[in-house]
Amino acid sequence: MAKISRFEDLETWQLAREICNVVYEFTMFESFSRDFSLKDQIRRSSGSVMDNIAEGFERDGRKEFRQYLSIAKASCGETRSQLYRAFDLKYVSKEDFDTLYDLLIVESKKISAFIKYLQHSEFKGNKYKN
Repeated sequence: MAKISRFEDLETWQLAREICNVVYEFTMFESFSRDFSLKDQIRRSSGSVMDNIAEGFERDGRKEFRQYLSIAKASCGETRSQLYRAFDLKYVSKEDFDTLYDLLIVESKKISAFIKYLQHSEFKGNKYKN
């Protein structure tokens, strides 16, 4: 396995960034862009996924990283729930809903797998070296 030295190297963060970009693209649609509350909420929750992965990584401790990954996974679920609301309000098409939903499911599974990996890892984190 290649050594990861930056959060930008993490597949989970890269996918979270992609999801965030898709959300921003969808919320620029005219009808969606006028629902300021939902637009802001789904943008914040999708951004929270990538931000919590980055913040947890930068904490340099395995347990803290797992905690932040758990928060990122929860934000992934929150984004999925908001996506349902956007679909029900006809802000996104079925095809767009399915595309983003599938990305969110993959991301949630990747984060879960990463959490499990860290639970069984012997590495405690860079701040515990010396």
